[in-house]
Amino acid sequence: MRYIFFFLLLMMISSSCNESRFLEEKPLSIYTPENTLVTLQDFQGAVNTLYNQTRWLLHEQTAHERYMFWYGTDLCFGAADYYSNSRLNNYEATMVPTEPGVLNIWRYTYAIVNQSNLILSRLENSELLVDETKAIRGESLFFRAFGYRILANLFGGVPLILEEITSPRRDFVRSTRDEIYQQAKKDLTESISLLSDIDEVKDGKISKQAAQHLLGEILISLEEYDSAISVLSSVINHPSMALMTERFGSKIDEPGDVCSDLYKTGNQNRSTSGNKEALWVLQWDYLNFASTAGDERPRMILPYYSAINITVKDETGKEITTPAFHLTAEKGGRGIGWAQPTYHMAHGVWTDDTDLRNSSYNIVRDMRIDNEKSPAFGKWFVADGFVSQTDTIRMWYPFFMKVTGDIPEELWEKDDNGNPKLTEFGEHIVINNTTSSYRDNYVFRLAETYLLRAEAYLGKSDVENATSDINIVRARAHAKLVEPSVVDIDYLLDERLRELSFEELRMCTLCRMGKLVDRNKKYNPLSGKTIKDYHNLWPIPFSEIESNVYAVLEQNPGYTN
Repeated sequence: MRYIFFFLLLMMISSSCNESRFLEEKPLSIYTPENTLVTLQDFQGAVNTLYNQTRWLLHEQTAHERYMFWYGTDLCFGAADYYSNSRLNNYEATMVPTEPGVLNIWRYTYAIVNQSNLILSRLENSELLVDETKAIRGESLFFRAFGYRILANLFGGVPLILEEITSPRRDFVRSTRDEIYQQAKKDLTESISLLSDIDEVKDGKISKQAAQHLLGEILISLEEYDSAISVLSSVINHPSMALMTERFGSKIDEPGDVCSDLYKTGNQNRSTSGNKEALWVLQWDYLNFASTAGDERPRMILPYYSAINITVKDETGKEITTPAFHLTAEKGGRGIGWAQPTYHMAHGVWTDDTDLRNSSYNIVRDMRIDNEKSPAFGKWFVADGFVSQTDTIRMWYPFFMKVTGDIPEELWEKDDNGNPKLTEFGEHIVINNTTSSYRDNYVFRLAETYLLRAEAYLGKSDVENATSDINIVRARAHAKLVEPSVVDIDYLLDERLRELSFEELRMCTLCRMGKLVDRNKKYNPLSGKTIKDYHNLWPIPFSEIESNVYAVLEQNPGYTN
């Protein structure tokens, strides 16, 4: 007994001498980075969060914030507020330091940066195998660069955070825009050395070529044009990459063209469709979700055509008022017409009738009235003059089918026997709550790689080679080739509208180039009236400045907190 007593006493003394260990918290019933980022599966789950955060930032956050990447540019305006000229189209109202949309895009983008830092910091002491570590590090570095690319494009210089934040901080200072781009260049250069080629990764995963594409843009921002041309050429010349020039994919037997095939459901991923043009595709499996929440660009971009009523005299001379249209699958479902293309996007950039991107399969400019109860049944809504009975703001304008078309059969209306309901013209009628996109979404495509290289050539005043790259993209679309005499940065921006409309983050492109103000004044009928020169950069959110009490987080010129 005496020996047992002395042993217990010794244990008590030794434990009491190490109070720090005794008081150390060991979370046993909750998940923390300390006990979750251990195995390869843990780290892969954390990387999957980066993909999900990106999808949320680009396509799934609340409508106003999501559309700040497109509203107030040469691409589109907020049609729901057209006549009131209210906040959505007023830079003096929305582009202010207290705007919630500005704050949320800042925070959502920094969430990607912070998640990347968390993974990178925890990876240093992990027990993963060397090849496993490389793959996780390569993707995480890419996403950190991707986040900083958006922040630098929109806000200019921002706080540069490269480590996991483990305690509250209120002492952030801004690095310069150039320093942010330099860090993105460093991250992407290492990422490229770690990532696998595009033909070796699963659909939707970041590849070496996707990282090279993004690095090319960063190098252009740094005015390192020769390096940009070199890295972008590596993407273009990779044997697994090519523009799609012939019809392909899931709807090859249906009417269409190669440009419309790019946006048919199931045609975005390389493994399922043979699409060699896709560089980075965000995956979306709508059947895994209980509702249609998700990428609601079709609902926002599609005009509110389902609410159009027309009045027509019948054969007796009696005036009959009916809806003009059914809700048909081929047009994209129930639109509300909030994000309307500018006249420049819908009409001004289309200079020839051979361009497939402007074919009726890709931009619908007229429809046959398909309501059998209307005396005007079968007539053309625009060509036969019925468009004069409705408002062309929000209610009717060209349909961009790359975003709105091709709804899966699970959302078709069925009769009692389970057969699809069709209009008299053979188009499927869809259920009323069809509002989302039901396909995977491009983030990067090879066509943009060519246009980025053209931009780099223009940076060197090499108009001949810039024109050559633009013409490669135009030739695929069967558009007339352009002469070097008309090619400049504005022509390039127009070509990006033709090729990448509602696909690129147009606000990021224009802010990066310092062209937001100029293009708004030229082409946006609403925001062009209120935009000021300092709006080429967004304001630093006031709440971030106010809470940063131990250092000065400077505001961009022109803004007052």
